Amino acid sequence: MMDWNALTDWLAYDPQRPLLFNSAAFLYLFLSFYLLYILMKDLRRLRVLYVIAFSLYFYYKCSGIFFLLLIFSSFVDYYLSEAIYKSNNHRWRTLLLVASCIINLGLLAYFKYTGFLADNFNSIFNGDLSFGNIFLPVGISFYTFQTMSYTIDIYRRELKPARNLLDFMFFVSFFPQLVAGPIVRARDFIPQIYERLSLTKIELSKAMFLIIGGLLKKAVISDFISVNFVDRVFDFPDNYSAFENLLAVYGYTLQIYCDFSGYSDIAIGLALLLGFELPPNFRTPYQSASITEFWRRWHISLSSWLRDYLYISMGGNRKGKIRTYFNLFMTMLLGGLWHGASWKFVLWGGMHGTVLALEKAFGIPQWSGKNWGRRLLGALITFHFVAFCWIFFRAADFQIALNVIQNVGSLEFAPADWWSVLKGYQNVAILMIIGFLWHFIPASIQKRQFAFFHRLPMAGKVMVFAAVIWLISATASSEVQPFIYFQF
Repeated sequence: MMDWNALTDWLAYDPQRPLLFNSAAFLYLFLSFYLLYILMKDLRRLRVLYVIAFSLYFYYKCSGIFFLLLIFSSFVDYYLSEAIYKSNNHRWRTLLLVASCIINLGLLAYFKYTGFLADNFNSIFNGDLSFGNIFLPVGISFYTFQTMSYTIDIYRRELKPARNLLDFMFFVSFFPQLVAGPIVRARDFIPQIYERLSLTKIELSKAMFLIIGGLLKKAVISDFISVNFVDRVFDFPDNYSAFENLLAVYGYTLQIYCDFSGYSDIAIGLALLLGFELPPNFRTPYQSASITEFWRRWHISLSSWLRDYLYISMGGNRKGKIRTYFNLFMTMLLGGLWHGASWKFVLWGGMHGTVLALEKAFGIPQWSGKNWGRRLLGALITFHFVAFCWIFFRAADFQIALNVIQNVGSLEFAPADWWSVLKGYQNVAILMIIGFLWHFIPASIQKRQFAFFHRLPMAGKVMVFAAVIWLISATASSEVQPFIYFQF
């Protein structure tokens, strides 16, 4: 007899329980989806429709009725881009591009920044302007930038349009990277739609290796240190010692990396299982010897998007040194605002932009070079600057951020007390050590780890995956923790 309640749960959107990669529900759903997907490997048109339908269902389970917004954006950008491509009238093409940008950025501004603007208006003019609680659709910042890059590339004559609307919707809605990136370029992705579906043994191994690693980063390291330590300190920093505040800053520095890079690894792995190669989004960013290098290693798809479509559009480095420094600063300032409708994100982006401009002015990236001593010094300074900036990123408001900074600033040399704290948070400390060691191990060792995993028979790979699932279950909190970048 059919369980109608269970069926309703699968079909209904629950804002308290969005569908997440690190949930058991997604695992069961993806396995069912994948079995049919394999059977369609030689039926390209049917496979495209099938993936679009699943992707829209996945997005519906994340954001409810706002999956219609995704469809609307796809229609608008596809047909405007078609018109831009077919026209030779420069003024008309520019007008269509402006219309596309206004529609995309207008929707993003309404859902993401209306409340922020209203609050600032009320603060400045002592008003009572209110638009109620506006729901922020998951991933709107990501797919908006993705569709905008498509239109801009066509306007620049750097890309031909997708063959039809369905292929474009496949690109926009592709579920592995839909809600938190990587931000994929159409010129890299759309040609893969027309290739014959294939999956080699080494690609299968790489996909499983990435998914396993991503789950360990997110569901074991990130979630555990977040729930059991970092969140508690950042909620009430004055209730904890100076050393605990410092440990929480280091903990969040690790947490956000494991959370976001873990998602990216899972997304890239899932896409690879489906026969699509997505670009890497992280390359051990905390090994960077400068902020310039950091942004070449952290959230690569966003930093390259900001470079190609914002920094270069403002003039890049083509209009003199002062203008170059200004462009760097403004790019990161707007990049900070992209992350969230709050002045603390603007400050976070502004701090990074200021240091990027200073590094450009004084040639810091070239100074560190390949000299190991300089690189070590640069890496230590860069890591702690990034960690300091993360305080504003994580704190609920400026007051909490300042409290954390003040508490850390009162730190005294007391090894015995520090050891007591570490023993009190033994499991958290162990996972933090494992997480940082994992991040800083040489690339050559990581390659050997993958080579070992690849040599395992399929039964061995499945056993490793099952062991990871068990470990996640053993360390999990009462609820599945959402990914940090879902809020952006």
